[in-house]
Amino acid sequence: MPAIDPRLLRYAKATRIFLALSVAIGAGQAVVILAQAWLLASIITDAFLHGAGLGDLGSRLTLLAVTLIARAGLAWVAEVVAHHSSAAVKSELRMRLLHQVVRLGPRWLTCERSGELTTLATRGIDALDDYFSRYLPQLVLVCFVPLVVAGQMFAADWLSATIVVVTLPLIPIFMILVGLTTKQLMARQWASLQLLAHHFLDVLAGLGTLKSFGRSRAQVATIDRLANKQRKATMASLRIAFLSSLVLELLATLSVALVAVSVGLRLVDGRLDLQTALLVLILAPEAYLPLRLLGAHYHASAEGLGAAEQVFTVLDREVPQTGHGSVDASRTIEVEKVVVAAADRDGPSLDGLSLTIPAGQVTAVVGPSGCGKSTLLAVLLGFAELEGGRVVVGGTDLATADLDVWRSQVAWLSQDPVLFAGTVFENIRLGRPYADEDAVRRAAGAARVDVPLEKVIGERGNGVSAGQRRRIALARALLLDAPLLLLDEPTEGVDPETEHDLLSTLPTAFAGRTVVLVTHRAGLLSLCDHVIDLAPAQVPV
Repeated sequence: MPAIDPRLLRYAKATRIFLALSVAIGAGQAVVILAQAWLLASIITDAFLHGAGLGDLGSRLTLLAVTLIARAGLAWVAEVVAHHSSAAVKSELRMRLLHQVVRLGPRWLTCERSGELTTLATRGIDALDDYFSRYLPQLVLVCFVPLVVAGQMFAADWLSATIVVVTLPLIPIFMILVGLTTKQLMARQWASLQLLAHHFLDVLAGLGTLKSFGRSRAQVATIDRLANKQRKATMASLRIAFLSSLVLELLATLSVALVAVSVGLRLVDGRLDLQTALLVLILAPEAYLPLRLLGAHYHASAEGLGAAEQVFTVLDREVPQTGHGSVDASRTIEVEKVVVAAADRDGPSLDGLSLTIPAGQVTAVVGPSGCGKSTLLAVLLGFAELEGGRVVVGGTDLATADLDVWRSQVAWLSQDPVLFAGTVFENIRLGRPYADEDAVRRAAGAARVDVPLEKVIGERGNGVSAGQRRRIALARALLLDAPLLLLDEPTEGVDPETEHDLLSTLPTAFAGRTVVLVTHRAGLLSLCDHVIDLAPAQVPV
């Protein structure tokens, strides 16, 4: 990955402002360093050679104090700017990543490891802190300070400046060699962290099933093995970081020593005056300092760089193109000879499917497992890529429509609804965050939610049963009040008594909407105006 990845400039606008401010701060720090070095050299020379007192040196001592305060102030401003910019960039990247995942759709998401994506969106993007707060500001200083210092040294003593110019490239050359090794180690560390996170998340999600079959303790050894692998990868990268820092310090120290020896010998011989010698000796370490710190900060930012690479891989993925036309979801939907390839098996999920979904009516979709019922809902949502055929809504081809506008008119209950950590009330109101309390309670009543709305639940609905989770998600879909309602097994996991209550409230909730209902329950089928059987023949009945 380059020092400043151009994709950061493209995807995070805050990066441009941060770089502009860093350049200004870096230029200011370079000027302050020169002023500080000149003041120190002149003050020491006049005090020791010419016997100048505090009265004679007062103005210069005041200016020296000002330069020290200015240097500290610029360093503080750089830190503040870096942390604010880092927060803005992380927020923007995280939102772009989440938006991109939504645009890629569930079919893409099912082929990815949820644990790895979760780690990428949280720990991975957070690791960019060191990149912005330490590495990039130091990179800007490297572009200014060594050049300015070397220029001043050439004006004062060309021989010392030549030593600095010759030895300075040794540090970046070594950094490149170390960086290649570090990149591989950090990639290995990041991969092991993602694997550990993915496995741990899967274990947590299936902990109930594992305990039911007495296999929960067997996962301890697997997690321990993955954690040990992550520990070894981390320690390997730390060893490289410590060793490279040692070598960088040694190179810089030896280079400064060469300058000091040269200056000392010529000072003794009388070929160099004290003020020039002091100026060169003060400036020489300043020329190497930005490069030394850059090498040290590179390792701290390497994890963020590796995570950013994966973030950009997701952001750069091609999203299925959508149109810009408007479409009304309350109109009749025609599915014409639709073909959808199956990602997990040979042969298509849907092969030449044609059907009609009348507007304002309840249409049931039935058929054996794997016949394409959920795929049909994905087609209607615009998540499935069509190999052939088309979907026409009120005479408008869905392929020419703006899918964001289309989806805003659709409420969807998936086979595996997702609830988030928070109250039941907040989960129901997720799609309409400004809905009033009465509307939320009406939706909860229509879905027969028997959990107090104030109850706090955990991630993925931890704390409620599978049937309660589905009813909370159903209430969320009903609250949207969308003209098109897609429901995938809305009563799965619901006991017969509660299902009977639902059958009495759903007709009112469905009134005036176009409803597509995937189910095999006889009670729900009794609410439907039409039934479409996706048996192998795929012929409407």
